[in-house]
Amino acid sequence: MNGAGNNSVTHVVIDEEAQGQRLDNYLLRHCKGVPKSHVYRILRSGEVRVNSGRVDATYRLVAGDNIRIPPIRIAERPQNEVDEAAKQRVDLPILYEDEALLVIDKPEGIAVHGGSGVSFGVIEALRRQRPQAKFLELAHRLDRETSGILLVGKKRLALVALHDMFREHGAGADKRYLVLVQGRWMNTTQHVKAPLLKYLTDSGERRVSVNTEGKASHTVFRLLARWPEMSLLEAQLKTGRTHQIRVHLAHLGFPILGDEKYGDFNLNKRLRPAGLKRMALHAWRMAFVHPLSGAPMECIAPLPEGLRRYISAVDAHRGREFAADNLQQILDAR
Repeated sequence: MNGAGNNSVTHVVIDEEAQGQRLDNYLLRHCKGVPKSHVYRILRSGEVRVNSGRVDATYRLVAGDNIRIPPIRIAERPQNEVDEAAKQRVDLPILYEDEALLVIDKPEGIAVHGGSGVSFGVIEALRRQRPQAKFLELAHRLDRETSGILLVGKKRLALVALHDMFREHGAGADKRYLVLVQGRWMNTTQHVKAPLLKYLTDSGERRVSVNTEGKASHTVFRLLARWPEMSLLEAQLKTGRTHQIRVHLAHLGFPILGDEKYGDFNLNKRLRPAGLKRMALHAWRMAFVHPLSGAPMECIAPLPEGLRRYISAVDAHRGREFAADNLQQILDAR
């Protein structure tokens, strides 16, 4: 948005990339550095006009709309804060890219977006690394501790189509994860349909539990390998609830190794010196239709090297009890 932060009225004409967005979301995105409370104050006061008229904050923008934005003063950030942010150039391996979308192999330990005490995430890093990009928005989310496939829309129409696809998990995207769990998993294939309910802890932390009052949730687990004290599973999401895989597994008594929210905390401490320093959950494969062309697509994010090394060490010292036919192909993928 040209002129935001100047002491003069700014007029912006909406193009097709921005159409469909809510007015408040558009202003929050483009008025970087302006407090959210101030953006909503100028909306409520009517200082923001669309086509010379007052509109609600929830108004959906249309291509060709002319937005009048009043003078906005953006507070200068301290130079050391700017320098520190500039250092946070996250390595984001690109698995696929075209004019409509990006497919990223997200590293573990990095949030997908800033917020909730995190000032910097994947989407902020991506926008900083591609200042010329007009549009970059997350199509879905991954937990901070989870690595693997993350889709980013580069066009508004593509993003809307991807959102629709993820809402229809069974008929849309086929999302599969690799996960190491505590214990000897015996069933070759197991469907888990346990409803999940979000709640807040006394400290304000977001958590999820199995609860009959929760939302319907469905995960399919397939056994890939088993050792005396741990198992490697493939988890296929049929619904996309928050922390779904983590909570379903903990509920069954097979917590994810390294999971600091729902796992075995004493075991996690013992595993760090042995080489497992993260949660062992990786979004490794996604099959979907291209949001614009409709062509079938499949993306694979190879197992991160740290997890690969840990599995090799377990193999060497504990003796494998079971291995699926495609296990080696999965472990060797690069």
